This record gives sequence, C-alpha cells and structure tokens, in this order.
Amino acid sequence: MIRAAALLVAVIALGGCAGTLTVTDGPKVVSAHPLPSYQVHEECFKLGDGDRVDFAFESSEPVDFNIHYLEGQAVVMPISREKARSDAGVYVARIARDYCLMWESGAAGALIDYRIQIRRAA
Repeated sequence: MIRAAALLVAVIALGGCAGTLTVTDGPKVVSAHPLPSYQVHEECFKLGDGDRVDFAFESSEPVDFNIHYLEGQAVVMPISREKARSDAGVYVARIARDYCLMWESGAAGALIDYRIQIRRAA
C-alpha cells in the first residue's frame, strides 16, 4: 500500500489523469483496456457536492483500485481496494473536487473492463 500511495503521488505530480470523463447522457463503457505490468490507468472528472459516480469493473488479473482526490498536498482515497478482480458501487461526493478512479496492475498486468456514469445532484 505504501508503494501504491507513492505511485499515486507521482502520477498526480506528473500531470494527473490519463483520461478525463465528461458528462454525457450515457455511461462510459470500456472493454479489454490493457494495463501492462505495474502500470496505472485513471479516469478523472469533476463532481459537485451531492453528485455521484456509478462505477463497475472486472479485471483479468488482480488490480489495486481506488477513488481519490487531492486536499491540499494530501491524497484522499474514500474508496480503496487491493488485489481486486471486480468491484462496483456508487460514490457520492460530499465536497466539490476533481476525482479520479485509478487501477494499478501487478506483475502479471491485466485487461480491465469498466463502466462509469456520472449523475448530477438534482
């Protein structure tokens, strides 16, 4: 987990997110995204207070997964899973921020399928 936190800080410092998700009428669906050994893939987006992101993923190999945002110099991870092959849920933002979903592969690399949908607060 220490290595993942250090990598997360390095990724953010080097320019942040690999992908930027925009709000559309439907979800973003990605199939068989290659994640080489010890690599990171992110999808980033803005959420306002009360907005939510619906997410689901499956991976061919175990990956570390998190949802994170920056608060000053600190990286806050309200959701974090280690060595997961799948997960799904809904994250509701309590503060307006830029958020990222991040997957990190291990030695074997992985192929990930994922679905993300942003839903704005009413």
